[in-house]
Amino acid sequence: MTTRRELANAVRALAMDAVEAANSGHPGMPMGMADIAEVLWNDHLKFNPTNPKWPNRDRFVLSNGHGSMLQYALLHLTGYDLPMDQLKRFRQLHSKTAGHPEASETPGVETTTGPLGQGLANSVGFALAEKVLAAHFNRPGHAIVDHHTYVFVGDGCLMEGISHEVASLAGTWKLGKLIAVYDDNNISIDGEVEGWFTDDTPKRFEAYGWNVIRGVDGHDSEAVKKAFAAATAQSDKPTLICCKTIIGFGAPHKQGKEESHGAALGKAEVAAARDVLDWRYAPFDIPAEIYAGWDKKKVGAEREQQWNDAFAKYEAAYPELAAEFRRRTAGELPADWASKSQAYVDKMQAEGPDVASRKASQMTLDAFGPLLPELVGGSADLAGSNLTMWKGSKNITGPDGNYVHYGVREFGMTAIASGLALHGGLLPYDGTFLVFSDYARNAVRMSCLIPSHVVHVYTHDSIGLGEDGPTHQPIEHLGSLRLIPNNRVWRPCDAVESAVSWKVAIERKGAPSCLIFSRQTLKHQQRTAQQVADITRGAYVLSDPADTKFKAILIATGSEVELAMEAARTLAQQNVPVRVVSMPCTEEFDAQPLEYREAILPSWCRARVAVEAASVDFWGKYVGLDGAVVGMTTFGASAPAPALFENFAFTVAHVVDSVKRVIG
Repeated sequence: MTTRRELANAVRALAMDAVEAANSGHPGMPMGMADIAEVLWNDHLKFNPTNPKWPNRDRFVLSNGHGSMLQYALLHLTGYDLPMDQLKRFRQLHSKTAGHPEASETPGVETTTGPLGQGLANSVGFALAEKVLAAHFNRPGHAIVDHHTYVFVGDGCLMEGISHEVASLAGTWKLGKLIAVYDDNNISIDGEVEGWFTDDTPKRFEAYGWNVIRGVDGHDSEAVKKAFAAATAQSDKPTLICCKTIIGFGAPHKQGKEESHGAALGKAEVAAARDVLDWRYAPFDIPAEIYAGWDKKKVGAEREQQWNDAFAKYEAAYPELAAEFRRRTAGELPADWASKSQAYVDKMQAEGPDVASRKASQMTLDAFGPLLPELVGGSADLAGSNLTMWKGSKNITGPDGNYVHYGVREFGMTAIASGLALHGGLLPYDGTFLVFSDYARNAVRMSCLIPSHVVHVYTHDSIGLGEDGPTHQPIEHLGSLRLIPNNRVWRPCDAVESAVSWKVAIERKGAPSCLIFSRQTLKHQQRTAQQVADITRGAYVLSDPADTKFKAILIATGSEVELAMEAARTLAQQNVPVRVVSMPCTEEFDAQPLEYREAILPSWCRARVAVEAASVDFWGKYVGLDGAVVGMTTFGASAPAPALFENFAFTVAHVVDSVKRVIG
């Protein structure tokens, strides 16, 4: 009969062999956590390898994602569509076994991990999503949403500050179905962590309100099994299981040392480890009895079928709820979404309110929120300034909650929002000041890389926020966010563009958007129906001379569109006809066909001026060497907004002079 240790050793062998073949990777953690993983995946984790997206599966996250071969080995052995050929091509171009787990590439990987601590943060989002959806859908005798989230974390994850932010929230929210396993192996890349990580981790998590199981021998399967049983037996608190392990377990000369952490063991050490582990098989050779001990295709299908049968009874008792659950887990928008959301956009164009775009955003939420029960918002302690709460917002701690008070935790908030989105059934948005996107930026980047369908709301978008001064006035942030691949950054100029930006962000399935809103009031712009439709294309002609060919093009975003329009009127009075292009989303414009881009910014017109209260450096690709940018080259200052715009030359006179200079 195959023993637990033999099953775990298959994981160790695959980790050694794959890293050796690639001559790159981290064999130590998979070898150290193999016994823990064997107990979890064989005795506790609920999943179906033949349907990785089964809604009621348990979620497994490898926050210490450098040990990716642990997860790849588990996926392969248990029956996911990850053949041995992919393990042999570990870390190679176009393989499904990247250096760190990628949700978009590998079946069974729930989220992309690697930047330490963010997998833990995503896991908090998964667990919160389970709790929210259970409150929304479960009924007495019908627990259709009932699963756990398991996350493996290492010393590095717990050193990162994001672990504090999200662990504190998990305890506050009493996420009893979140179970974290701490791989306490005392080693990081630089060596033994005693010189830089001496926290009392169990006390730390107890202070957060977690259930902590201390002193578990990570190589004693029965002890690990008891710990998991104790963790799942209670539901009032998240659980941290503290497991002492030996990194590189089985490698006689390198186990317990940093040499096994981030590099191939070497042929001699791999051979010696095979002797120590009594693993007498060739590289990548897994005997049939080992596969049989791991295979979860049959039991996984049976578990899913049991849930399907339970869901059928739920559907018979609550047909409308069941239909809503199917829609939301499929990621589909309501049938009336397109018509009703467009009707609101048209209403805004007809009514033409002059409001700050942050207020226009809240107005849009008031209109769109009732259409989207899956919408879950939140803000990092700035709800009253971000205006991210709408009329139907209710605290997430309630039975029908849909709003999260994250506290001052921008990084944790953003990564948790990705977890909410990746879980399925929810459409999250988060919010803070644009300048504090710096705190969240790596999680924003990850939301684009994973990708996850999150709407990142950033307000107080320029020096226009005024008296708070340069510490709070974003300068380089728009350009920084625009540089992230797969991102969409919208900076609308009025209530109409604000509504469109929300509409497009909601419809952008599977990928994030950043919506950038002003503190100050913005003037409504008149448009034709075609101009309203063209907002979705990222840029459009807002104004052209009536009876003559334009001599220059003004390109503007956000609050500076109004300035560009005023400058165009002044120039017209001086017989200098110009076109005004509103460009709320540069990435969306860049994705348009060449014919459309040429129609908006014709190549024959090289006299171009971009106007944006942000760093000038971004705009070179649109204005070229012959153009000019009216923007920021320094930090801001503390003063009322009108004085600041005057001081930094965001004036009609300066824009007019800039146009005349580029015309020559």
